[in-house]
Amino acid sequence: MPAKQMLPGRRPSAVKAQGRKRPGVSVKRPGRPPGRGPLAGLRRTQQQLRRAWDRPLTAYYLIFGSSLLITVLGLVMVYSASMIKALQLGLGDAYFFKKQFLAALIGTVLLLAASRMPVKLHRALSYPVLAGTLFLMVLVQVPGIGVSINGNQNWISLGGPFMLQPSEFGKLALILWGADLLARKGDKGLLSQWKHLLVPLVPVAFLLLGLIMLGGDMGTAMILGAILFGLLWLAGAPTRMFVGVLAFAGAIVALLIKTSPHRMDRLECIGATEPGKNDLCWQAVHGIYALASGGWFGSGLGASVEKWGQLPEAHTDFIFAITGEELGLAGTLSVLALFAALGYAGIRVAGRTEDSFVRFAAGGVTTWITAQAVINIGAVLGLLPIAGVPLPLFSYGGSALLPTMFAVGLLIAFAREEPAARAALAMRQPKTGWRRTGVRWKSMRRRVKKRPSGER
Repeated sequence: MPAKQMLPGRRPSAVKAQGRKRPGVSVKRPGRPPGRGPLAGLRRTQQQLRRAWDRPLTAYYLIFGSSLLITVLGLVMVYSASMIKALQLGLGDAYFFKKQFLAALIGTVLLLAASRMPVKLHRALSYPVLAGTLFLMVLVQVPGIGVSINGNQNWISLGGPFMLQPSEFGKLALILWGADLLARKGDKGLLSQWKHLLVPLVPVAFLLLGLIMLGGDMGTAMILGAILFGLLWLAGAPTRMFVGVLAFAGAIVALLIKTSPHRMDRLECIGATEPGKNDLCWQAVHGIYALASGGWFGSGLGASVEKWGQLPEAHTDFIFAITGEELGLAGTLSVLALFAALGYAGIRVAGRTEDSFVRFAAGGVTTWITAQAVINIGAVLGLLPIAGVPLPLFSYGGSALLPTMFAVGLLIAFAREEPAARAALAMRQPKTGWRRTGVRWKSMRRRVKKRPSGER
């Protein structure tokens, strides 16, 4: 019998290899299986979120979802913040809510129409929208046609309780016309010359600003100025030119504030904690009171105290304060998060497109909504002077809601036109069922035309 008996079914090399390590090969020790543990779970979650964030349709869903939630929550808060005011005026508690709901329905139609329009049609609408807006803004200054509200003559009566503020449509007109103008000049390589960059964009914008300031609405003029600066920034204006235009506009704003006692009073109310002499800072202070009394989760929907006549314009300019009082810090942070998501999605659309018109228009709309939200919320928080501008998609006001929803429809249309998003949407089209030709497939097999012999 041999000294080393061979085991059946094993090679000699396998027997010799037992008990020794192969060079360069590590031996796994018993322990926690790979890919498990708290850190691994966090890494997987982070990777999944990053993949979801980088998907082609992320901007599309963010724009649609955030704007929808802001509008719906705004309708709820308009009803809650305006019911006492409506009852004090002898109207039904849902009077302002019904008007806002009707405006939201019309705005939804405009949003869907804008989201389905091709880019060429948006560009074709730029000049008619600008001309119509200028005509209406001139009519506002005609005695007997224009209506003055709270000292500002920026309204046209449409009959009954319905009013129209043409200056709100001036923001949309400047964006569409300015984006088309800059895109055409950019295609010809003219934006490197300062004359083509400023003319006629800046003169037309100043014409709109002048018509708005004739009515005394400085808040809307500030938003229009922000849109102008946003378009110049996207067009690649040199720093010295940008600073020069900004300094000129700042000097005009300072002059307008200095020559108006009412605007000076608003400027002095920044950071006020007491109503002050003659209650000049009453609105600003009670806005802070409303936010401070909300706590973490608020006093409950409909349980606001400040809307009982203490806080003026509770359902328009200061609806964010009522939101903080009734929904608390959680509610206000949710609103801020929705606006941040909408702003991020707009920047993403403007940054990823190859169409210059889409880049200018998407950047202009994002500047408009973001700047107006910052000015409104900053005034409620006491960080900025009260400018009298509504919170976009949230505050009461049909004239402000309609052009804003159309602008959101523009962003949705631009998000759908991205090459990757267009391909992703095309892949979601059903491959079976009703085809565009109207023929219904009855099976999953490919239909093959029969040969004369009868073979397939």
